[in-house]
Amino acid sequence: MTDLTGANGWLAERIAGSTAGAAVSLVYLFPGSRKEAATRFLTGLCCGLVFGGPAGLWLEATLGLGDRLSGPELMLSGSAFASLVAWWGLGILARIAARQSRGEKGAKGGAEESGSRR
Repeated sequence: MTDLTGANGWLAERIAGSTAGAAVSLVYLFPGSRKEAATRFLTGLCCGLVFGGPAGLWLEATLGLGDRLSGPELMLSGSAFASLVAWWGLGILARIAARQSRGEKGAKGGAEESGSRR
């Protein structure tokens, strides 16, 4: 892969990887609304930009890719990985929180809520 930014920055690789990871997360698990889609995309983009470098290093160490991929390729794949994983982690936490809040409402409201649903 061609080095897009020279030896110092790798910002273009981070942006490209973050955008790709965020887009894949939207395609893989289709959002319920436009607001959810925008939130997921921006979350993935930010996490990919911030954590792309460390994620690329982790992928290099874990999978042994250092001799097969260049620095920019590791940055690109690390940013995409961080972006994609960010949404899955946040999605899981959001669903756990939603279940717990529904459980608390059911425990407090009990008969009143069940009667109003009919």
